[in-house]
Amino acid sequence: MKVQEIAFSVYPVTDIPRAREFYEGLLGLTPTMDHEMEGGHWIEYDIGPGTLAVGKNPAMLPSRDGCSVALEVEDFDSAIDELKAANVEFEFGPIDTGVCHMAFVRDPDGNSIGIHKRKANRDVSPDCSSK
Repeated sequence: MKVQEIAFSVYPVTDIPRAREFYEGLLGLTPTMDHEMEGGHWIEYDIGPGTLAVGKNPAMLPSRDGCSVALEVEDFDSAIDELKAANVEFEFGPIDTGVCHMAFVRDPDGNSIGIHKRKANRDVSPDCSSK
């Protein structure tokens, strides 16, 4: 098997309108697919070549301990200010790693979302650690 790319990442949510407020209203994402199905609801947001999805389904439960995704933002400081103004829960950060700025926040269901900005002049060695 040869994996070519990540098709999508999905976060389980419990309340679709509340999730839309966060992902569309606060983060400014635009839905590229919205599908209601028996017992569930699935929304996709294409971001660059990847897709972030949110879904409500009895087989999927949100978890504060699950996977997380990091979103690359144009203006890190402005993004952090907007999240703080909206009283979004910060898991950690903001921090400066030397190669990037990042912070992790929680969506309304407790899922972890990274806010990330790569530094233009970062220098990373082949083992992915900064020099």
